[in-house]
Amino acid sequence: TFRRMGKVTFADIQDESGRIQLYFRINELGQRYELLRLLDIGDILGVRGFAFRTKTGELTIHVLDYQLLCKSLRPIPTPKEEVDEHGNRIRHDAFTDKEQRYRRRYLDLIVNPEVRELFRARARIIASIREFFDQRGWLEVETPILQPVYGGANARPFVTYFNALDTHFYLRIATELYLKRLIVGGFEGVYEIGKNFRNEGIDRLHNPEFTALELYVAYRDYYWMMELVEELLLFVAERVNGTRELRRGELTVVLQRPFRRIRWFDAVAHATGCDIRNASESELRALCQQHGIEVPANASVPKLLDELFSTVVQPRLIEPTFVLDYPVVLSPLAKRHRSEPDLAERFELYIFGMELANAFSELNDPLEQRQRFQQQLLWRDKGDLEAMPMDEDFLQALEVGLPPTAGLGIGIDRLAMVLLNQHSIRDAILFPHLRPEHSTVGTSPNP
Repeated sequence: TFRRMGKVTFADIQDESGRIQLYFRINELGQRYELLRLLDIGDILGVRGFAFRTKTGELTIHVLDYQLLCKSLRPIPTPKEEVDEHGNRIRHDAFTDKEQRYRRRYLDLIVNPEVRELFRARARIIASIREFFDQRGWLEVETPILQPVYGGANARPFVTYFNALDTHFYLRIATELYLKRLIVGGFEGVYEIGKNFRNEGIDRLHNPEFTALELYVAYRDYYWMMELVEELLLFVAERVNGTRELRRGELTVVLQRPFRRIRWFDAVAHATGCDIRNASESELRALCQQHGIEVPANASVPKLLDELFSTVVQPRLIEPTFVLDYPVVLSPLAKRHRSEPDLAERFELYIFGMELANAFSELNDPLEQRQRFQQQLLWRDKGDLEAMPMDEDFLQALEVGLPPTAGLGIGIDRLAMVLLNQHSIRDAILFPHLRPEHSTVGTSPNP
């Protein structure tokens, strides 16, 4: 802002480190003083002068010379400030439209310093995860984003064409199968933090391009991994926020070990009053209908189970809760439970009704893994577009030998939502995906 008072002008200038007041006087600037009228909010200015404090004690630069470094050709939304009766500055945001803030994140960062701090905190989350893993000697790696066979999750992929190889490739939906290959290769602890891509809907908890952490450690199981996840979350929360207390609106939870644990079928029974462990497909459909869940006519059993859990159980899981021992049909890459073969040694962590982590004792029997893939293909033939494809190269790796291994996946964007008290995943992503403002039909480049 500029505050002109005859032969002197006050202005505020800011950079990433903060804001300071400028003091211009005609005595030092001469004819250049009049050129100040041509400056606009958003212009990038360099100044030379000396610091002093005004009568009110505000640190100010007495400008002896200035230089226009870059002219802003578009208006910058300017927040307004007023001082209340107690002398406190109250800031009124001039850039509040959510969609415009997402589309013009550069303006959002200029106008709203708390948004800059949010993404600094997000960076600290990732840095503290790396610190935690590096302390344990695990290796950070990079695996392919373009893959000839997608896998590691039940999701629809983005498809592209690899001109040099004359074949279709896929943007990865998960890093799991390549990281397991590295465990086969002799590494005993590997992790990757990177982008995954799933061709699915956009909502408060989902963005098709998202950042994920995956970790695989040999000679461990899902019980060990639960304890590690507890340690990790406490470590990151204290590093980033200085507290184990998490807030979301009016809700508050405290990260305190051990986290609550409940088995998958028990959680469903508590929420529905029904034991569905041996339920038929028709019984599952009827239960979904009873709870107002619309499912397609060709929905597979895993789809019915997943919809039932996510609709009826998940919203109730407010305090940190491990849901464990999932149905095997929901866990095509997880090892069968050591004493209950219809279950898998798998858990998911929920906080504030959101899934934060997914982990299991990894299936390392290549014959059973092939059978699981074949079952996925049957469900795909019946219309389940999220069923996994067969991956022969991964099966060959398992045939070489995968030691007992525990695996973990955490969505970084959702973790940032939880730790930084954000209500939409878009608020935790610098540039979330939005529908284009202008049609791009006919402007696609020739592949």
